[in-house]
Amino acid sequence: MTRRATLRGVGHYLPARVVENSEIETMVDTTDEWIKTRSGIERRHFAAEGELTSDLAVHAATAALKDAGLDASDIDALIVATSTPDQTFPSVATVVQGKLGTAGFAFDVQAVCAGFVYAMSTANAFITSGQAQRVLVIGAETFSRIMNWDDRTTCVLFGDGAGAVVLEGTDGAGTSADAGILSTDLNSDGNFGDLLYVNGGVSSTQTTGVLVMQGKEVFRHAVEKLAKTAETALEKADLTPDDVDWIVPHQANSRIITRTAQKMGVAMDRVVMTVQDHGNTSAASIPLALSVAKSEGKFTQGQLLVMEAIGGGLAWGAVVLRL
Repeated sequence: MTRRATLRGVGHYLPARVVENSEIETMVDTTDEWIKTRSGIERRHFAAEGELTSDLAVHAATAALKDAGLDASDIDALIVATSTPDQTFPSVATVVQGKLGTAGFAFDVQAVCAGFVYAMSTANAFITSGQAQRVLVIGAETFSRIMNWDDRTTCVLFGDGAGAVVLEGTDGAGTSADAGILSTDLNSDGNFGDLLYVNGGVSSTQTTGVLVMQGKEVFRHAVEKLAKTAETALEKADLTPDDVDWIVPHQANSRIITRTAQKMGVAMDRVVMTVQDHGNTSAASIPLALSVAKSEGKFTQGQLLVMEAIGGGLAWGAVVLRL
């Protein structure tokens, strides 16, 4: 028998404030047509004043626990993927742990937009090694707080939100037909750190800073690296893109999502896309899209999902999961 981390429950949360492209037009020199053509984004959600990343995470986690039919006390470990914590420390995860009342240990993972994939891989390692039976994995972001509103090429792209999953250890036969996480693939290359970063920090400027991105270069790397990491993760599980029922990608840009699917030879009707409604929510985007797709009845038991993401670092990776 082989220990697998299976998906027990999913949930998400979006702040109440919806910001349409028409509102963005009043804030910066841009147009609805320009935003939709370049990114596919039509609207995004912004957190309310005083609404913190941990608040979004708690809402999403509560929904995931309800979907799983579990209580907070049933959780052994809690991992939050975020680049926009409430404070420098303590971690968002421990704040969420305190609010929910989960047992065990809790910590944050910081891999920007790839954070949820990194967190899932970490949770998988805890479960398969026997260190935890149930792990709550959350992606939560308030990227509206680090936007440069003088840079119309970036500030229109991002939004706030949170998504969460409950992973549970079960025994499988050790084949690609098993339910649960079948493989993961993680990568990073610090030589490209200047392509996407925040120009502030505790030990550098003692300020939060704002997001800086070289969009064309990020686009080029994203399409190439996302397709490659997804294919590598599939190979590790002795699977191919033809075996994939759904790609659940990082929701950064509709053009990146489409080009990556084309590069993998996967039809767009097998790709979950929510970027039009949420914008780029960084580490929250994959669990948010996963939860929305499940709520819409898109998934059935036994289907094969590939989740892939790339973010600042550059950091990128993929997870192959059977429902």
